[in-house]
Amino acid sequence: MPTVRDPLDPKTSMWYFLAFYLRFLRERAGLSLTQCGSVIGIARSTVSNMEAGRQRPHDDWMVKLDKKYDTGQLLQVLLWFARMAHDPDWGRQLLKYEEEAISTKSFHAQVVPLALQTEDYTRACVRASKFKDLDGTMARRTARKTAYLDRGDAVLTWAVIDEAVLARLVGGPEVMKGQLEHLLVMSELPHVSLRVVPFSSGAHMGADGSLQIIGLEDRDIAYSGAQNGGRLIESPGEVRELSVMFDRIGVKAAPEEASREIIKAYLERLA
Repeated sequence: MPTVRDPLDPKTSMWYFLAFYLRFLRERAGLSLTQCGSVIGIARSTVSNMEAGRQRPHDDWMVKLDKKYDTGQLLQVLLWFARMAHDPDWGRQLLKYEEEAISTKSFHAQVVPLALQTEDYTRACVRASKFKDLDGTMARRTARKTAYLDRGDAVLTWAVIDEAVLARLVGGPEVMKGQLEHLLVMSELPHVSLRVVPFSSGAHMGADGSLQIIGLEDRDIAYSGAQNGGRLIESPGEVRELSVMFDRIGVKAAPEEASREIIKAYLERLA
């Protein structure tokens, strides 16, 4: 006998409300998961994951379901609101997207991007954070970094950092020396592009904080860093804006080889 899954609490977030309502409409129409999948052109398991909040709907799926359920553009509008609203579970969803990514573009003005950090550097960042569960936080960050490294060249990485990242002695001279050496090694990998925005470039659009563009098979999503937590962005228009911002910051950055020379200069100071 199949397991009957309890519906999600629609008050948790707009994403849960949309998932809850999709299940309601399907059951009211008397459709099975398989039949609903046939309408959209996806597998039964994907419909199940969508109604369980594990799979984010796509625009064309909502178009087809709006037509099937005769709901005008209601589902398309709900998807838009879900993408625009704050999701309290955004961190878990970000991890899922990182696992599915085929490319990442990130800018950091304060610290080295997590994927390019050494263990000692990560530990120093965690110790300086506001988190109470330092061991748990360290374990989660290490797991994210390991997941990235394990995928190798399956993920194309473009990273841009401000020169201030190199100047800041995170963890002290020895930790920073190891981190700079690690950056030089990572920058030589064929699937990694690392560039530095030198102080001589002056003001640039990255002064407001870090950003990340995650490329998926069918679309891009973005993450914008901020104090007390960041924000996951799925609205195509806002993702494009952040992509343009990344490109404009990149214009200020030195080329890859020149960026390596900047890193080497900081490394020599610590030798």
